[in-house]
Amino acid sequence: MLTLAADIEVLARFGRALADPIRCRILLALREAPAHPADLADALEISRTRLSNHLACLRDCGLVFAVPVGRRTRYELADARLGRALDDLRTAMVAVEADKTCAEADEKGCCR
Repeated sequence: MLTLAADIEVLARFGRALADPIRCRILLALREAPAHPADLADALEISRTRLSNHLACLRDCGLVFAVPVGRRTRYELADARLGRALDDLRTAMVAVEADKTCAEADEKGCCR
């Protein structure tokens, strides 16, 4: 059980980052390979301004960092374990979604 405020804050930041589908897409793209913002914006089909705002949020959450490369900036996951954590979380959620075992799901409208 998490009791330390710092541990809880770390998980809250991770949750905040995952709360937006665009940020999830950015994290999944960076899981594959580091990328420059212009390339990410093109790949995700969003404006560079919108991408910039989401990258700022992910930086503030401590999940990505910027690496200067000449006159450009490249973004990477802050730690390779984040990529594995995203894979594990996605796999777990798919499994839970496929195997709803709550006996009261229909009656209470939960687990959906």
